[in-house]
Amino acid sequence: MIANAPPLPEDEYLSHEELMHLHGVLQDQAALLLNANRQNISHLTDQREIDSDAVDQASNESDRGFSLRLADRDRLMLKKIQSAQARMVEGEYGCCEGCGEPIGYNRQVARPVATQCIDCKTSAEQSERRSWQA
Repeated sequence: MIANAPPLPEDEYLSHEELMHLHGVLQDQAALLLNANRQNISHLTDQREIDSDAVDQASNESDRGFSLRLADRDRLMLKKIQSAQARMVEGEYGCCEGCGEPIGYNRQVARPVATQCIDCKTSAEQSERRSWQA
């Protein structure tokens, strides 16, 4: 049993063991992202040094911008993880938002925050590509 796991209802598509495994994966991913984010923020705030020339200053600003973009990406992933955990508690995890069919354990292992089955996700990506090309 996973420590600090909320009581999860029976899932229509996943066994209790599969659900608990995926819950643990999500908890681990969230912990890693939060730790990396704390380190990144600490590094950014400690790095306020006086640059010797304009090139160093530009380089540091570029690195800072990149770090902030990574932190924003991590923040979005944390929101997805929290949403997946909420779906687990609600008993909705593993159900495709597009068609209502099971997402499938193997897809959930590969992408625990997935909200669509592979068919719906593929279709959505193809539609997005077509709209970009138009």
